[in-house]
Amino acid sequence: MAEQDKVLNVTIQRGGAGTPSGKQSFDVPAYDNQTVLDVVSWIQQNADPTLTYRFACRVGMCGSCAMMVNGVPRWTCRTHVSKVMNGDVIDIAPLRNLPVIKDLAADMDPFFDKWVAAEGRHHPTRSRHDDIAPIDPDAHDRQTASAGIECINCSICYSACDTVTGNPDYLGPAALQRAWTLYNDAKDADRGAILDAVSGRGGCHNCHSMGSCTAYCPNELDPLSAILGLKRATTRRFFGGRD
Repeated sequence: MAEQDKVLNVTIQRGGAGTPSGKQSFDVPAYDNQTVLDVVSWIQQNADPTLTYRFACRVGMCGSCAMMVNGVPRWTCRTHVSKVMNGDVIDIAPLRNLPVIKDLAADMDPFFDKWVAAEGRHHPTRSRHDDIAPIDPDAHDRQTASAGIECINCSICYSACDTVTGNPDYLGPAALQRAWTLYNDAKDADRGAILDAVSGRGGCHNCHSMGSCTAYCPNELDPLSAILGLKRATTRRFFGGRD
């Protein structure tokens, strides 16, 4: 069979809020170096213009194209078809653990609500009128904080997390990693507020330490270690240690 005659059997999850959901199959031309996002775009442009999905940069910088591909959460723009084929079939669905707006577009509001609930905001030590505080880039706390700052909030870890699946109140890996990053930031003024936020209902102690968040992070971050750090910090404070 000539290359241009090769086809992929692609199954897409359709439907969403207020509309019936189900699977729909498409035959998509196969090409070398084809990404999953290329496949989805081909379907929308050539087979069904009503297909809804989300993407932006196409180069792995924004994370907005994240979807479930053969049951695994992935950035579709950087996932080559040849790496994820199940025979000649690809199954594509919206990220799990999130409500579906329509088809492959998940509603990110619960994800970001938990980011806020984990006190994932900076508590400044100085105002804009003060001099910038010097920070030693080699300090242990700074290096710990820097380990998590490349998170782009794509929600891959949240979708991979079975604890989120079983416990909707759980804050999730990305929110807790953000909290740990700020906890270790010398420029953050309220460690106590961070520990209060992550030690309550749905907090870090709900984590089962399975490690799917770290295993699937496309940026090779380590949310599991951040969550373990919060567990140690909240436990230390409970027994009278420092914040």
